[in-house]
Amino acid sequence: MGSTDNARLRDAFSRVPQLQGLRFENLKIDKVGGLTNRNYKVVCDRGSFVLRVPGEGTEQYVDRSVDEQASRITSEIGVNATLEYYETGTGVMLTRYVEGAIMMTPKLFKDIDACARAGGLFGRLHRSGQPLLSEFNDVRKAEEYLGVLKQMGGRFPDGYDDLQKEALVVRRALAAKAPPLVPSHNDPVPENFINTSERMYLLDWEFAGNNDPMWDLGDLSVEGYFDEDQDRAMLTAYNDGTFDGRLYSRMVLQKAMVFLLWTLWGALQVANKNPLKPSDIHYPFDDFWQYTMDRFTRCKEIMNRPDFGRHVDNVKR
Repeated sequence: MGSTDNARLRDAFSRVPQLQGLRFENLKIDKVGGLTNRNYKVVCDRGSFVLRVPGEGTEQYVDRSVDEQASRITSEIGVNATLEYYETGTGVMLTRYVEGAIMMTPKLFKDIDACARAGGLFGRLHRSGQPLLSEFNDVRKAEEYLGVLKQMGGRFPDGYDDLQKEALVVRRALAAKAPPLVPSHNDPVPENFINTSERMYLLDWEFAGNNDPMWDLGDLSVEGYFDEDQDRAMLTAYNDGTFDGRLYSRMVLQKAMVFLLWTLWGALQVANKNPLKPSDIHYPFDDFWQYTMDRFTRCKEIMNRPDFGRHVDNVKR
């Protein structure tokens, strides 16, 4: 652990009521991953916890009031790990460590049953009847990212503006028959899921907000490198055992929009000089620029597929 990370950890540790009275030097503390935040497993005589220390620059794109409300609600409905403490405004957070849990990866999601479990978890969240404080709108979110990037003199992939124009057709189709917005995670990368022999949990609610339900499913699909069988298993479990072709088409369109937004998010990490450590995450990249170009390239690939127009027509109908 670097000196800066250690100082930030000690500072956060000192402000958590559940950890007061413990000597930092005598505890077993291990880093447990995180792409932009720093997460630490803390083991003491009071139990095992995970302490989240927000990463540099996250305040530019994370509304902590939304993150806090979503973390509390999802803990209460059993989708998230048990929340012990949230420091309002800063995002320093303490949750119970889930014993026996395995962090998911694209490889582990090759198990069709795991895909179905994730679909069921999304269904529980989306049908919880617990609206969140804000709406997650990928168009507005992209505008926010663009504004910050331009202020910072950030770098964009060549052809980004052209692809954004092509995406207008997709956005119009999605808006034509849009379902009611539902409470959504909006950033369900595989590593945000943990799985036990009994159940699955979904962690890290920084991007939470009410959204089109197919965004969550499309996002996990692209981040987990799902094939059609995995998509079908997830969507069928989500839809209470029935596969719906129109929902599937909507999910395909949202896959492209997911990639388009995360292209900008990746560029923002580059501008903030955030490091990407391959040991912490499944991404096979050396840095966030490679991540950015991967998202951009895969967005174009989806939109250029021969059957993409059919999915657009299905959603319009």
